[in-house]
Amino acid sequence: MTQSALIVTHGSPSDAETQEAALAELAVQVGTLLPGWDVRSATLAAPEKLEQVLDAMDGPLVYPYFMAQGYFTGRILPKRLEPYGLTPMRPFGVDPALLDLVETQLRICLQGQSWQPEDTSLLVAAHGSAVSKRSADAASDFAKTLQNRFGFKEIRTGFVEQEPWLKPAAKGLGQAICLPFFALVAGHMLDDVPEALEEADFAGPVLASFIDWPGTAQIIAAALKATQASQKEAVS
Repeated sequence: MTQSALIVTHGSPSDAETQEAALAELAVQVGTLLPGWDVRSATLAAPEKLEQVLDAMDGPLVYPYFMAQGYFTGRILPKRLEPYGLTPMRPFGVDPALLDLVETQLRICLQGQSWQPEDTSLLVAAHGSAVSKRSADAASDFAKTLQNRFGFKEIRTGFVEQEPWLKPAAKGLGQAICLPFFALVAGHMLDDVPEALEEADFAGPVLASFIDWPGTAQIIAAALKATQASQKEAVS
């Protein structure tokens, strides 16, 4: 039987088709790394898309392409998967492999600028949430771990939907790099983050959303393979 997987993210209600297409391309990249697998995608923002895809699949592994184990991954997604007897895997943002990928990209960025960590500040731009504190906690914990690995001059976390707000967090940093803690290139990354950075006179390099990182598909593929192996071992 063909092993199948479904990559799920929130998406954008105001631009559902664009995010559906972006996630579908990510699914293709993951599928290329998993020969013989049937890898598909769905956003929660596209009405009934999740159920339509699930109806056409046979018990796929469900991978949450989210940055935190929060409201949507802890409540909304499990509830919609329950009729199918499925439970979601660990979200992308809490996979330890993401830290290694980010560390590599930050070191490349520092080298490209001829900067040293101890002379450089890091700004983590994140979503935050008025519903669940887990979103902010995930970004803050991620930032603390990066600080332990690098020893930046200063590290700040700013949010677009809660305090501490991104704009004041981005002010007065001088030599600095901005790491957006976002899965997709959606409304916040297209509008809110650039606007806040511009108003704060932030002049440093800004890394891409994770969907545009070359290592993102590898992290997802590795997690799917590990889950498949774990399930086979449990059965045997």
